[in-house]
Amino acid sequence: MSNLVEQYGPREAMEYDVVIVGGGPAGLSAAIKIKQLNPETSVVVLEKGGELGAHILSGAVMDPKALTELIPNWKELGAPLNTAVTEDRVLFLTESKAFKTPNFMLPKCFENHGNYVISLGNVVRWLGQQAEALGVEIFPGFTGAEILYNDDGSVKGVATGNMGVKRDGEPGPTSSSAWNCTASTPCSPKAHAATWASS
Repeated sequence: MSNLVEQYGPREAMEYDVVIVGGGPAGLSAAIKIKQLNPETSVVVLEKGGELGAHILSGAVMDPKALTELIPNWKELGAPLNTAVTEDRVLFLTESKAFKTPNFMLPKCFENHGNYVISLGNVVRWLGQQAEALGVEIFPGFTGAEILYNDDGSVKGVATGNMGVKRDGEPGPTSSSAWNCTASTPCSPKAHAATWASS
């Protein structure tokens, strides 16, 4: 794939202190924590989905410990953790019967008392609201299409993807040019919560 800047020419640039690629739980939590530590830090989150949570479809059982550390008053703020786990059951199934494993035989990771059954998409949307309330800018519908580098090889940001490009690669009638999003600290929470630092 050819370099996007070479293919489409110079584009607008927006500068932030921190650019986070990915608006999932990790990216939004990172954005919230950064703003809590320093409200003056400018933070932007790029999310490829048309809205936060659009690519987060799973249900889950969530231990609220990390959320409590991040946002201690999450209950008062209306976090969508509404269904508490009341019972754990691990069953061995045969063609016609089910055998319950005694709870004392279950490993600790199977004990979910104090946890909540959630929609992860709803939790992500709620985290997005909390991040925006702190001043985080969120841009849904924008992919981080290319990593941008400084002359010394350090990462300086990302180029978003061009919008409205036809299958043959030519601009369509509603196309819009991508833009560069640069920062002193670009960050991708995907894949092992890797952080790219430009210093």
